[in-house]
Amino acid sequence: MLPREAEKTPHVLFLDAREDKEYKVSHLTGALPVGYDHFSLEGLQDIPKDTPVVVYCSVGYRSEKVTEKLLAAGYTNVRNMVGGIFEWVNEGKPVVNDKGPTQQVHAYNKKWGVWLQKGEKVY
Repeated sequence: MLPREAEKTPHVLFLDAREDKEYKVSHLTGALPVGYDHFSLEGLQDIPKDTPVVVYCSVGYRSEKVTEKLLAAGYTNVRNMVGGIFEWVNEGKPVVNDKGPTQQVHAYNKKWGVWLQKGEKVY
């Protein structure tokens, strides 16, 4: 699923597969942080298995792996956001932090940060 398609999906639950320090810099509005290194299904038990879920990370690798785990656990309507938050921001879509809208995006590292063309890179 591409970011522009994810934005048009009504009542979608966004799961952020990045780590806490990345999530704190910015994330999609309403996204739940689930992480990657220590991902667990524990906090997701109350979410119906047929809920439309879109998982994202920086570019799509970590979210793809989390998506596979969700599908294996019986979630039936899960998609990986190809291009991740980098593509989301590159398309001009908003991100927020605990203070509200922001232009900052955690760019993971300088190697991967080249894919973030808009926004303010934070490392």
